[in-house]
Amino acid sequence: MPTVPSILIAASAIIVFILGALHLLLTYWGTAFEPRDPGLLASMKTVSPRVSRQTTMWRAGIGFHASHSLGAMLFGAMYAYLALEGSGFLMRSVFLMMLGMTSLAAYLLLAWLYWFKVPFRGILLATGLYAAALIAQFA
Repeated sequence: MPTVPSILIAASAIIVFILGALHLLLTYWGTAFEPRDPGLLASMKTVSPRVSRQTTMWRAGIGFHASHSLGAMLFGAMYAYLALEGSGFLMRSVFLMMLGMTSLAAYLLLAWLYWFKVPFRGILLATGLYAAALIAQFA
């Protein structure tokens, strides 16, 4: 039977998974991540970064978006599974519990510094749920 802390962590993880899945959908379908300036888009599709001429800024950006999405989805799937599996392994592992909190705090900082309000609010909610789980588990 899942405990309140494990349910809070699962809810947090599901939010992160959904944000990652939506990000992946927006990366490959639609124009959400295209610049508003058509000239900039054309340049991004032809100019390569200094690190390598084997790609373009546009292709590198798509790859960064996709890998970012997959990382969020992996975090969400793993922590939801670990929170709800029957042995309570996650809830007994201080290392994994702190790793999850540290990861969410890092995502929250990135969202605050670089992203827009929808992912920031989603990550803020996920971090709050996770923090509540830590308080309930260790208080």
